[in-house]
Amino acid sequence: MTIVAHIGGLVRSRFSAGAAAGLFVLLSYCLSAAAPAGAPDIAILLSSDIDAYRDAVAGFKAAGPGGAIYSEYDLQGDVELGRTLARKIRASDAALVVAVGLKAALAAKLEIGDTPIVYMMILDPLKHHLNAPNMAGTMLEVPMDRQLKLIKTFLPGARRLGVLYDPKKSAAKIKEAEQQAATAGLELKRFAVESDRDVPSQLRALIVASDALWLLPDSTVLNNDSVNFLLQSTLAQHLPVIGFSPEFTRLGALLGISVSYGEVGRETGQLARRLLNGDRPHPQKPVPVERLKISVNLKTARFLGLSVPPELQPLIDETY
Repeated sequence: MTIVAHIGGLVRSRFSAGAAAGLFVLLSYCLSAAAPAGAPDIAILLSSDIDAYRDAVAGFKAAGPGGAIYSEYDLQGDVELGRTLARKIRASDAALVVAVGLKAALAAKLEIGDTPIVYMMILDPLKHHLNAPNMAGTMLEVPMDRQLKLIKTFLPGARRLGVLYDPKKSAAKIKEAEQQAATAGLELKRFAVESDRDVPSQLRALIVASDALWLLPDSTVLNNDSVNFLLQSTLAQHLPVIGFSPEFTRLGALLGISVSYGEVGRETGQLARRLLNGDRPHPQKPVPVERLKISVNLKTARFLGLSVPPELQPLIDETY
């Protein structure tokens, strides 16, 4: 008689104490048999329970260590709660910790010193010193050199690439971009804004001096009010815009270069596999996501008198 048939017989019978005990033993056996021997325990510490993080976690589980047993902890945006949860994880049998979001990564770094930690869904992780000996992770942004090469690929006639930035927030990114631009055949034209009040005047100067506007994730430049203004003003002057999210493309930017949250999770899952398989030492820098997400607004392209060559169409993931 199979285990399933035997359990069915017990369920149909009138439960005696012995039958109930037998059912408990059999169920325990089935549950333990479902997890392969040696399957790693992996703790997932979430900064909060939002869709973007859930997409990344789903990607991680799809590509992560086979047969892993997952436990999830939500710090609900509270770093102190995160530290309490991290101490709980430290006392568990977790073979690896996945920190999703900055607050989770900071809590894990403060409380967990021996167990390997992989982080994901964090902008500029090195800025936040997420480089402890037991930490590794993935980039949420597309590397500068790949962005610039793709911009040149889709806009081969562009020579001068304009960018608005706040020196207090984005000086390091601008310096890196300047170093990479010449290799891609581009000249970076910088326009500093110290507050959102500077955006209109600096945008006017940029439009005159540039062949395209490249948007960077800078909160001084980009807010709820400025995004539509930037896109409408540049479109009126027939200046293409390159964004870092499909949402900018949907709103009218010509091109978007980004990574999907699921791909971030999958890349982090592959990194976790390598670490648990004994790949040492931990990468000192965050690992870039290989597969990018490219979006194109075809209506904007037609308005600007541009077309997408057939050889580039396989690179495009979304069109608007």
